[in-house]
Amino acid sequence: MSLPATARGSLTPRTAWIVFAAAAFIYFVAVVQRTALGVAGVEALDRFGVEALGLSALSVVQITVYASLQLPAGALLDRLGPKRMLLAGSLIMGVGQLLLAFTDNLGWALVARVLIGAGDAPVFVAATRLVSEWFPPRRAPVMVQITGTLGQVGQLASAIPVAWLLHEHGWTPTFAALAALGLFAGAMSLWQVRMPPDDHAHHSVPSVTGASGEVAPAGPAHRPSGGDAAASAAPALRMRDAIRPPGVKLGFWTHWTGLFSANTVALLWGVPFFVQGQGLSAAQASGLLTLLVMTNIAAAPVIGTLTARHPLRRSWLILGGATAIAIAWAAILLPSTPRPLWQLAGLIVVLGLGGPVSLVGMDYARTFGIRGRLGTATGFVNIGGFAATVLAVALVGAALQIVAPGTSDYSLGDYRIALSTMVVPWAIGVAGILYSRRRTRAEMADAGVTVPRIREVLREGRRL
Repeated sequence: MSLPATARGSLTPRTAWIVFAAAAFIYFVAVVQRTALGVAGVEALDRFGVEALGLSALSVVQITVYASLQLPAGALLDRLGPKRMLLAGSLIMGVGQLLLAFTDNLGWALVARVLIGAGDAPVFVAATRLVSEWFPPRRAPVMVQITGTLGQVGQLASAIPVAWLLHEHGWTPTFAALAALGLFAGAMSLWQVRMPPDDHAHHSVPSVTGASGEVAPAGPAHRPSGGDAAASAAPALRMRDAIRPPGVKLGFWTHWTGLFSANTVALLWGVPFFVQGQGLSAAQASGLLTLLVMTNIAAAPVIGTLTARHPLRRSWLILGGATAIAIAWAAILLPSTPRPLWQLAGLIVVLGLGGPVSLVGMDYARTFGIRGRLGTATGFVNIGGFAATVLAVALVGAALQIVAPGTSDYSLGDYRIALSTMVVPWAIGVAGILYSRRRTRAEMADAGVTVPRIREVLREGRRL
């Protein structure tokens, strides 16, 4: 016998929070696995007998695999459901860390990093899918931001306890422990992760009038399933259908523009620039990267709240963030002398805002994605920031190689030229946002929804 609707409704909030906590923990573990090598760079150089280029390859191959598998991971998510994808991702990452724990060969280390990137690929999109299903549209943007924030806490966990474990117990015990953590995350997905019943799924409740996915008929191809079986997908819909809506493309360019600059600093070029180019100590450079994470954590709920309260003005957050990032970089790179620490900290704070702003792209996938292909749409959006990161990292490295060949001791002038190349992905992203926004608003207008001009809103005293 099924419970009455009121009884079922009374259980939903507690169940939603339990599922969210489990998914957020699994994502936290994934970020720990993803970033652990960043604190083991010196040990990796000795263990694998490589130079800086080989060490960079271990990072680049993981990011590349992660980004390239977003669409397949999203498609599998639509077919298999979040539980199975979180389980598979956690186990694959655990196997990768176990291989990394016991190998001292660069080739096998690269295989391990491929496995870690592949296992990481479905975790965030599965977690955001669960948020979209369990929480109402007004709360979902904030919950996505909180999920991303918990991932940033995972980055801090890599920088502190993982670094301590590596220093105290060495390479093999540390990465074996990370493998065990992956297995525990997989067990958590089996234990607590589930999709809501049909009558409690929230995605079909519109949060943005005129969003194509939100107003689609709740027919068989669009109706959510209460389980994780293949029935929850829409077999008649193709992958191209999932990424066709202009609102989904707007999400892609949002993620592209917001994330790459902070990633370029955090994953590779930040510490060298601050130490070699700006004359900071290693401790000061590490402090700036910590500030990047803390800013991300502090800004996430604010950005999420603004996204939920002003869904028709989300692009303002994105374009405003892109403008602030460009100004902050210009203030650092135009002067020919090292900048004071407070100004570098200001740059880091602005870049830290980019992470939460990039997650607005996930909200576009939620509100404009086609029912039955939400995982694919989210995966497509999630490609953006990491594809832009690979492009930016490569451009900076190539520019350094050109302006200062045959050395690894770069000057401030070298970095000023090299980091200026990030204007290329920035310009591509802003152009993509403006074009996709225009197409999205045209599609909404066809559905009878017109985004009012600001002067009209102010004149009539309406809410933005």
